[in-house]
Amino acid sequence: MIELKTAKEIDRMAVTGQFVATTLATLARSAEPGVNLMQLEHQARALVNDRGATSCYWDYSPSFGRGPFRNVICLSVNDAVLHGLPWDYVLRDGDVLKMDFAVSIDGWVADSAVTVVVGDNPDPADIALIDSTRKALEAGIAAAVPGGHLGDISAAIGEVAAAAGYAVNTDFGGHGLGRTMHEDPHVPNRGRRGRGLVLQPGLTLALEPWWGRGSKQLTVDPDGWTLRSADGSNTAHSEHTIAITEHGPRVLSRVD
Repeated sequence: MIELKTAKEIDRMAVTGQFVATTLATLARSAEPGVNLMQLEHQARALVNDRGATSCYWDYSPSFGRGPFRNVICLSVNDAVLHGLPWDYVLRDGDVLKMDFAVSIDGWVADSAVTVVVGDNPDPADIALIDSTRKALEAGIAAAVPGGHLGDISAAIGEVAAAAGYAVNTDFGGHGLGRTMHEDPHVPNRGRRGRGLVLQPGLTLALEPWWGRGSKQLTVDPDGWTLRSADGSNTAHSEHTIAITEHGPRVLSRVD
């Protein structure tokens, strides 16, 4: 079932979104060569506790994972792209780090993800990959207008990937959210314009383009969570929580 949110409820989600955005920005500054992923996890836990927020991941036990997750942030390095379970790994110069973070504050959820290159020597191909997911995210947001269709968002995202030569996996994508982290509808990262759900004011979505430099196929780590590109190629992931309003899309997880 899809629940349309009121303007006041969207404002409350925006409060959560600001915390999610500032937390990711803080962690991005901390992600330097020599830093252990578990240091970032514990830093995120402290920020969540200080804010009085509730992690959406701690007790997360979906059908596709080996739950509960028991961490507050997904940290995926290089070929890992989604659901990265934090572990004892020390970041190195040039690592491509994806950070996906979702919390609830006063009953309202926001979800966002960023990709950063650790250190000062990025591979230009990784920068191009990351930029493509960011551009796709902005294209998807721009297509999230009242009277449009869900397929317009998916198509806008997929067209950016196709133009840059990246293959899109549609098994995992964006989703509705609000009172919980995952609500209807599913938002694939590839689609057809003019198809699917009619977009209405009050619809809140997490849009999350992700793909790799090579294969669109995924493998699962022995931890039961971490998803990697099947060919070992580096990956990128960008995500924002948005609301569709009468005046167009409103990004709720961008730092003011």
